[in-house]
Amino acid sequence: MATQTKASIVFAHGIWADGSCFQKLIPTLKAEGHDVMAAQYGLDTLKGDVDATIRTFARVSGPIVLVGHSYGGTVITHAGMDPRVAALVYIAALGPDETETSQSEQEKFPKTDAFNQIDVVDGRVWLKPNGGVACFAGDLSAEEQGVVYATHFAPAVDLFTQKLDGIAWRSKPSWYIVATEDRAVHPDLERFAAKRMGATTVELKSSHVPMLSQPRAVLDVIRDAVKSVMSSQRAA
Repeated sequence: MATQTKASIVFAHGIWADGSCFQKLIPTLKAEGHDVMAAQYGLDTLKGDVDATIRTFARVSGPIVLVGHSYGGTVITHAGMDPRVAALVYIAALGPDETETSQSEQEKFPKTDAFNQIDVVDGRVWLKPNGGVACFAGDLSAEEQGVVYATHFAPAVDLFTQKLDGIAWRSKPSWYIVATEDRAVHPDLERFAAKRMGATTVELKSSHVPMLSQPRAVLDVIRDAVKSVMSSQRAA
């Protein structure tokens, strides 16, 4: 019998971030024998970000557990239509349906504090250095918040109004981490999205960045998704 290939992990980051936001997860997953890649993209267009994520799939072996944080949830909702993707994990993430954009999904819930702490300059949306970072990553140390600000990457001002076809969570199993102290994506939006997609759901008392503030708990959810994928592969 051929040796079973372990599931690979591909990460998709949100706005005000890049692939380094998964730095506390990647070493452990690699040590456990998984191929791991964090997609890097420019936050210029939704299509460009989805295409960049799909290109990353060629750098790992299948099946793939696709993990998205924040706006990365919109990215994996579309990129996850690729047949190499076997499961989806959403971390405090958006998960729009066919009729929604990232913005219209958010507009169904109260505006969060983070969006009162932004500067729009040269067509990009930046976090303010003090209040913005506190809303985004308030449960990290001052030193870590400083790194978050120094590495945060501003999206195009119209990124959240863009739309694509194909909703992967309608046909593929999903897991969802709700960050109950989130001040960037409303926790009630997260609960609504998780319920709508029928996701296996875990709630963490966390800011918007549980992968940085509670990496062990986030790793456990990813491991659960991997176990489910591998069990399905063995049964096939």
